Amino acid sequence: MADIRVMREHLLPPPPPARRHLLSVRDLSRADVERLLATAGSFAQSLEREVKKLPTLRGRTVVTLFYESSTRTSSSFELAAKRLSADTMSVKATGSAVDKGESLRDTALTLAAYDPDVIVIRHPQIGAPQVVAQATRASVVNAGDGTHQHPTQALLDLYTMQRALGRLEGLHVAIVGDVLHSRVARSLIQALALVGARTTLVGPPTLLPDGIEALGCELTSEIDAIAAADVVYVLRMQRERMAEGAAYVPSLREYSARWGITPERLRPAQVLMHPGPMNRGVELDPRAADDPRSLIGEQVRSGLVVRMAVLYDLLTTGPAPVPAAVAEEVA
Repeated sequence: MADIRVMREHLLPPPPPARRHLLSVRDLSRADVERLLATAGSFAQSLEREVKKLPTLRGRTVVTLFYESSTRTSSSFELAAKRLSADTMSVKATGSAVDKGESLRDTALTLAAYDPDVIVIRHPQIGAPQVVAQATRASVVNAGDGTHQHPTQALLDLYTMQRALGRLEGLHVAIVGDVLHSRVARSLIQALALVGARTTLVGPPTLLPDGIEALGCELTSEIDAIAAADVVYVLRMQRERMAEGAAYVPSLREYSARWGITPERLRPAQVLMHPGPMNRGVELDPRAADDPRSLIGEQVRSGLVVRMAVLYDLLTTGPAPVPAAVAEEVA
């Protein structure tokens, strides 16, 4: 009987490989980051050819599921999948069954019936990508969940810095503005710490979260602190996430006067970055946005090749440990 059982087990098909996800920067090691950035560099070279499409993910399906507005992230993920020859399907919350009250889990189960290889999700609630990862067999990429994480934005920012400045180790990055409501800031702080860079947060005390130093950064309310940085990274005022009636700053005019970035506040050797969309005239003087020191356009271009690298890496690299569960981070 034992021999028959052994033979039967031998004939059974092997279990499917564990799907890998990118839910948080905490899911990445420094080696992972270096591999992804190198892969993105290779894809950047391929896009210089006349024929830019690669057959790498032919036959795979990538679904983008967006519950919040997006231009850069949604379009770059869709184009990244198409440049790798994957089939794509785009689902927006508006105009879908979500308008009729369908839960996130039921939406995920519906999409799972189509057996997609990757689901890219943006959602206003922290932990939503984890719900999709538990409800489907697809690899899940977090394209932003509430004020929690936006890991591919952090990766494209690292890629942009590396290309512009030639290194990441030892860089000093000043992140200026509304850190309290920014998932971009949280992901970028963690990513910069991972590659040996230093971060200083600059802004009104009301927009610098208590305890965020635990992520590995310094805090100050003095705008003059940006003078010591190699990179000035500007965040917009996320008024859509601010509690109604809450006064985080006396006025946008005063905020702009005290913490807005102008060409005069930048050193000649510094570079300027912004994840978009920009509020010109609020956190960023239009002259600074269009200054030769600005890498904002480069960030958009980097988003395509970095997201190509993420999709490629998830679907072609061997299984990795199960990603960390969504953790309680500084709110």
